[in-house]
Amino acid sequence: MKLNIVLCEPEIPANTGNISRTCSVTGAKLHLIRPLGFSIEEKEVRRAGLDYWNALDLEVHDSAAAFFSKYDIARLPMYLVTTKARQTYSDIDYTASDEVFFVFGKETKGLPEELLRANSQRCVRIPMLPEMRSLNLSNAVAVVAYEALRQTSFAGLARWNPSGGL
Repeated sequence: MKLNIVLCEPEIPANTGNISRTCSVTGAKLHLIRPLGFSIEEKEVRRAGLDYWNALDLEVHDSAAAFFSKYDIARLPMYLVTTKARQTYSDIDYTASDEVFFVFGKETKGLPEELLRANSQRCVRIPMLPEMRSLNLSNAVAVVAYEALRQTSFAGLARWNPSGGL
């Protein structure tokens, strides 16, 4: 399965750097939707991604409209990750398609309400205590991405360390 991680207007460079590393080690494609709260050349982004940045499959989109015109939410297996969803990310069978998209909103506001309302059946959440606002963006991406990968038995990923290890 081809995994696509979509960050809509990310604001914190370290989060995007961490997410770029997660994408690099899992073979996921990272989509960044402008405006960004930083330059992808900033050292905070590069530092968090370490030496994995050159292995990253990256596509930058000028706007959400540009992204959704290229990748049609009505035709693709695309999930909007939000604290406002009724179903959890683990309720979905991601193996039904060769490709899946997870769309995440900006750290301070999440995804636009109109997008969520228009696509409520595609909204998923990560369970957490009710009085808590949200999980860190880079942690949320890892949780959801690895569930989709687990469902495919981590196809294409090394399940053990081929260079040795225990």
